[in-house]
Amino acid sequence: MAKPPPAPPSLAELRKEIDAIDEQVHRLLMARGDIIDRLIQVKQTQEVGSAFRPAREASMMRHLVERHRGILPLDTIESIWRVIISTFTYVQAPFSVHADVSVGESAMRDSARFHFGFVVPYVAHFSGSAAVEAVAKSKGDLALVSAVSSRSPWWNELEAEGAPKIIARLPFLERADHPAALPVFVISRVADDAMVTEVEMWSVRVSGWNADTARALAPLAEIVAVPDTAFDGAALLISVTDGGFENIKLALIKAGASVRSSALVGSHATRYTVPPSRAARS
Repeated sequence: MAKPPPAPPSLAELRKEIDAIDEQVHRLLMARGDIIDRLIQVKQTQEVGSAFRPAREASMMRHLVERHRGILPLDTIESIWRVIISTFTYVQAPFSVHADVSVGESAMRDSARFHFGFVVPYVAHFSGSAAVEAVAKSKGDLALVSAVSSRSPWWNELEAEGAPKIIARLPFLERADHPAALPVFVISRVADDAMVTEVEMWSVRVSGWNADTARALAPLAEIVAVPDTAFDGAALLISVTDGGFENIKLALIKAGASVRSSALVGSHATRYTVPPSRAARS
C-alpha cells in the first residue's frame, strides 16, 4: 500500500522559515557594514570625496540580472541593490546628489531616489549648469542631468582640466517600463581606476549645424545639441564608442559643418538592455 504524501507545511512553519531568512539577510548586511568600516580605515576614503565606482557598479548590476531567478520582480531586486550600494558608498564618504529638474522634477526625483535611496541628500537645481557648478565646488558630490535633452550646453563646464566629468549613464539596466527610466548622466570626480571608458563623451562646438548635419550624424552617435549663438552654430555632446571620434569629425565636415573645438568630458559604460526573457519576469 502506497504511503500518503507528506502533509504540506503549515503557515506557521513557512513564516518561521521567512523570519530565519530575514535575520540572515540582516546579519549579512551588518557584516557588509563591518567590511566597509575596515575599508574606510585602510583606504581613508572619507578624506578623498565620493567613493562612487561607476565601473564596478555597472558590472555588479549586469551580474545581478544574469543570476536573478524566481518570482521576485527584477525592479525590486535592482532597487534593493541600488539602495544597498549607494548607502554604503555614502557611509564611506558622504555626498549629495544635485539634480537638474528643468526636464521634469518628478521624473528626475524618481531617478535619484531609485538609484541613490533616501539616505543620500537630494538637492534640486533648475539647470544643468547649476547642478554641475555645485558639484565642481564639492569634494565628492554627484550631479544628475538629462542624457537626451538640454536647454544649455552645461557640458562646456566639464572641459577644463580638473573639472568634474561624466562618469556614468543611468539606469544601468535598461528595459521597457523601468520605474526610473529617465536617461541621465552622472557627473562627479572619481579616481581614474574607477572609471569605465567603453563610451567616450565629447564636447564639440561646430558652425554650420542644421537639420541635414544632424541627420548625417544620427546613425553614428547619440547627440545632445543646443544652439551656440556665439558661432552661429551648435554646442554638441556626443557619445562615441570604440574610439571613433575621428569618424564623427569627418562626418561633420562631410555634411558641411566646421568643428571649432572639441574636448573629452567623460565616459561611461555601454548601455545594457535587459534581454526580453529576463525583463518579462519583472
